[in-house]
Amino acid sequence: MDPRIERHAEILVDYSIEAEAGDEVVVSAAPEAEDLVVAIAEKLGERGANLTTKLSSSRAGRAHMNAKDEEDITENAVERAMTETTDAFVYIRSNRNSYEFSDVPPEKMTATQRANKETSEIRMGKRWVLTQFPTEADAQNAEMPTDVYEGFVWNAINRDWQEQYDHQAQFTEMLDEASEVHIVSGDTTDIRMNVEGMRAANDHGKHNMPAGEVFTAPNPESVEGEVLFDMPLVTRGREVTNVRLVFEGGEVVEHSADKNEDLLTAMLDTDEGARRLGELGIGMNRGIDRFTKNMLFDEKMGDTVHMAIGRAIDENVPEGKEANDSAVHTDMIVDMSEDSYIELDGEVVQRDGTFKFEDGFGA
Repeated sequence: MDPRIERHAEILVDYSIEAEAGDEVVVSAAPEAEDLVVAIAEKLGERGANLTTKLSSSRAGRAHMNAKDEEDITENAVERAMTETTDAFVYIRSNRNSYEFSDVPPEKMTATQRANKETSEIRMGKRWVLTQFPTEADAQNAEMPTDVYEGFVWNAINRDWQEQYDHQAQFTEMLDEASEVHIVSGDTTDIRMNVEGMRAANDHGKHNMPAGEVFTAPNPESVEGEVLFDMPLVTRGREVTNVRLVFEGGEVVEHSADKNEDLLTAMLDTDEGARRLGELGIGMNRGIDRFTKNMLFDEKMGDTVHMAIGRAIDENVPEGKEANDSAVHTDMIVDMSEDSYIELDGEVVQRDGTFKFEDGFGA
């Protein structure tokens, strides 16, 4: 077996979910990722954990959703029961066709998210990690040769995550102590938000692989200004480009997109919380050096920020603070590599993608 696969399985089992004897672990993957599933299974067996494998099939999911009437969409009781009895989850993405869900009506997708919102919340309180297994389809989306893409993926996810944590901790501390965040990129993005009292989190491989971001939650009603997400969003099997959002009093009051604006509208109309920001994230993984139309990687890329409409992440919101609540959580990205800066309480802490604690800041 490819030693890079074995190394990643070890990271997932020992570092990400910290599997122990007696743990009930669910591994969900498509057939394309069988080698990684096998490597994980071996590691779990060595540690005395129990394994349940779950087949993930985008073709089956599409067929089911297209055949089902929207009024028949209800909570998946089996998924709920499994989630309640599982200690840890490993989710593996391995696309055969990234656009398999492209003809599923957005309304059905949002209805499914609403129906299974409580299950999702239970899962978020467990040990879980989402990772990527490289496929030819993903390489094609990234416009890269297959072997080059494989190297890109393994370089991004098989890292020294403790070292990454230490690097990111410098910005985590700065963001955690800040009240006002001001983000400017060219003449298309100028947005402010208040993060006072929220917790900044250091993403270093416990939930997402690759990791490599620092993120927080804005106070829901504080977001003001305009943002152009100039990197494409691929979600629900469709590509949405040049998303423009205008915020007043924390709420999206204007929106547009050059492509698939109807999908953007459906997401914003999911519920009241979908029109507010639940997350601000700053990408800091220098092992991700190019945009590949895969949000799991793209949002961690250095020289970017991302913002998510919808649900706030629990670890960002201390007891007593208001958390934005929604059935959706959709990240979108702004390129910060040129003519851009981030201010914390009026001090520029990043310029053109370089932080004040990195070489070249202000050059």
